[in-house]
Amino acid sequence: QVQLVESAGGLVQAGGSLRLSCAASGRTFSSYAMGWFRRAPGKEREFVASINWTGGKTVYADSVKGRFTISRDNAKNTVYLQMNTLKPEDTAVYYCASGAHRHSDYGLGSSNGYDYWGQGTQVTVSS
Repeated sequence: QVQLVESAGGLVQAGGSLRLSCAASGRTFSSYAMGWFRRAPGKEREFVASINWTGGKTVYADSVKGRFTISRDNAKNTVYLQMNTLKPEDTAVYYCASGAHRHSDYGLGSSNGYDYWGQGTQVTVSS
């Protein structure tokens, strides 16, 4: 059974930084793309970033481009989301997710492209 366990989020001031991690188990981590999504209060879950199985291709939502960096360490079965220059509008519950197909980066911009999800971690950015 695949499990995704996210690190604790936290409260940070606007302009600050935070790094989330997500540890995966249950299948060959290095064969699957990974993604991060978020759900802000009163809004639908939205795509934040994705990374392919080798780490060689990353995609970002326009709202976080230039501020967030997704990376992975296949030796540690972990994906990271480094968040810099945080804004109050980044406040959300953040979820990591595992791609639904081996060696594929199809559909990673949508929730439909993933088959396993973490429990979510709260990130709050104060102004």
